[in-house]
Amino acid sequence: PQLPHGHMALPSFWKVVEDALQQSGVQLHAFCQAFETVTPSPGTQPLTPAEERKVLSLVSKHGPDKLYQVTSNISGSRDLDLTLLRGQIVALLQSADTKGNTSRWLVDAGGPRGFVPAAKLRPY
Repeated sequence: PQLPHGHMALPSFWKVVEDALQQSGVQLHAFCQAFETVTPSPGTQPLTPAEERKVLSLVSKHGPDKLYQVTSNISGSRDLDLTLLRGQIVALLQSADTKGNTSRWLVDAGGPRGFVPAAKLRPY
């Protein structure tokens, strides 16, 4: 089958492809922003009794000012990264990773300890 742009010179063809990809990227970004504004904030989610017990144990171990809530699902990709669900409560152990990177925090998730992106945490 003949492509609709098959007759074009290669540089023009790549320009068409590039423009189409850029347009898709813009649309995807707009969609993501709209999705973020529509989804309810995790603060509205009630805690399960098990989560509540975990929060109480974190408070007694680390104090209430160290508690943070996960604002969106986190899937750990590196060693020592945690995989957490939106709404989970964690306690901050250190506001940097072992290399001093302050965008990854060391947290206690009520048992497992590991690193999470600081941007996905907010004070509880």
